[in-house]
Amino acid sequence: LIVGSNQLEIGKLKRSLHDKFAMKELGQAWHILGMRIERNQTTKTLQLSQSDYIRKVLRRFNMENAKPAPTLLPTSIQPSDKDSPSTDNDKEPNRKIPYASAIRSIMYAMVETRPDLAYPVGVVNRYMSNPGRKHWEAVKSIGTYKYIHTTILKSIRINTSC
Repeated sequence: LIVGSNQLEIGKLKRSLHDKFAMKELGQAWHILGMRIERNQTTKTLQLSQSDYIRKVLRRFNMENAKPAPTLLPTSIQPSDKDSPSTDNDKEPNRKIPYASAIRSIMYAMVETRPDLAYPVGVVNRYMSNPGRKHWEAVKSIGTYKYIHTTILKSIRINTSC
C-alpha cells in the first residue's frame, strides 16, 4: 500500500519496487488488515475505519446489543488488585472468562485506529495474570466494549492527496 501526495514520487517508488520484487498492480485499496479505506477527493483525506472488525468482536463476546456508554472509564468502576481472586477455588471460575482474548481484540483496534482506547486498555491489562469477576465486568461494561459500541464508527482521518 503506497500513499502519498506526489504522483511522480509514487511512480518512481513503484518502478523501483517492481525492479526488486515480483509485484502486481491491484489498483486502489479499499481494505487493508481489517481496516476499510475511504477516500474523499474534495477534502484530500483518507479515512481508516475498523467498524466491521469492531462489530465482529462485539458479536464474538456477545456484546452487540450492549447498552451504550458515553465515557471510556467511569469513575464508578475502578478495578484494583483487591478484586483479584486469592485462592485456587476463587480462581477456577475465572479461568473460563476470555479476559486476555477480549483485551487483545481491543488492543488491535487501539493500535490501528482507536488511540482513545489506550487508557482503559492499560487499566484492565494490569490484571491480565489474575483477573477477577470485577475486572471482567470492567472490560465488557465500563468504557471498553460499551464505549466501543457507542463510538463504533469513530475512525482516523489522514490528510493527504488521495
